[in-house]
Amino acid sequence: MRSIRANRALLADPLLGDFGQSLQSQDLSPVTARGYRHDLERFRAWIEQSRGTPSGTLPIVRITAVDLINYRQHLVRTQRLEATTINRKIQALKKLFRWARQAGHVASDVSADLRFLPLGQRLRPPRLTESEVQALLRAAGQTRHGLAKRNYALVTLLVESGLRVGEVCQLRVGDLNVRDRSGQVKVREGNGRKEREVPLNSNARRALRLYLQGREHPQPEDHVFLSERGGKPLALRTVQATLAELGRRARIRRLPVTPHLMRHTFAQRYLQHNPGKLVELATLLGHDSLDTTAIYTRPTAEQLAVSAERSQR
Repeated sequence: MRSIRANRALLADPLLGDFGQSLQSQDLSPVTARGYRHDLERFRAWIEQSRGTPSGTLPIVRITAVDLINYRQHLVRTQRLEATTINRKIQALKKLFRWARQAGHVASDVSADLRFLPLGQRLRPPRLTESEVQALLRAAGQTRHGLAKRNYALVTLLVESGLRVGEVCQLRVGDLNVRDRSGQVKVREGNGRKEREVPLNSNARRALRLYLQGREHPQPEDHVFLSERGGKPLALRTVQATLAELGRRARIRRLPVTPHLMRHTFAQRYLQHNPGKLVELATLLGHDSLDTTAIYTRPTAEQLAVSAERSQR
């Protein structure tokens, strides 16, 4: 284990900056990342006031599990915030202390046992319909400036594999095993830095093969997806912007087209064709807990509306 850097004060500018850099490598929108940082700054203000310490001087190693529980009670009883808002703030704390432990700033994760507040019935995440998937693929295949094959392969891989956007951006050519009748992609550093292999169906294999055939002598260490200029690895924000633009061209107005929407679409299509195979889906998605994957078995808003309508007949 790395030595603990006890001099790092809680959310002092260098530590907060390092944590912010770690958020950029995750499958988070810029808005979400800013929200986490804002929530953590509010926590810093609260605990420094309660401890009576100057701003930015409280060592992170002095934060305890009791402090976090007291903060949650403060949000509930004093600020009287909604459960969803409180849970977002708890999630920010969990991300911070999980990262701090991995980075060697603390010896243990004091947020591990911090519980979220119970919510009302959560609904299944939205997904693209099959016609919307096809419209998005058509828009990708019609991209100009020589980017059609790249964008088509990008959309196909996301919707046919369920990879996180950060995992896609980090893929190297050597991580792909594309054959005529089978194929896999190796995710070397997934969530929690765990490796896993995800099978590639014929659609994904064909799209990747066509894209890479147009590349000049790709080497195993080269990134799979490159930017338009300079051949640099495709950035997470570029993928997000590309999908949003393709969604606009595909005239998908019902919901924003994001990398995570593609992941939700893959998961629900998988269960549609493989009913009950929740363990297998969790493995493909790289989930540590089946509770996370089980969200895809919950009812949709449309299903609840239909049920309510029927109950009145």
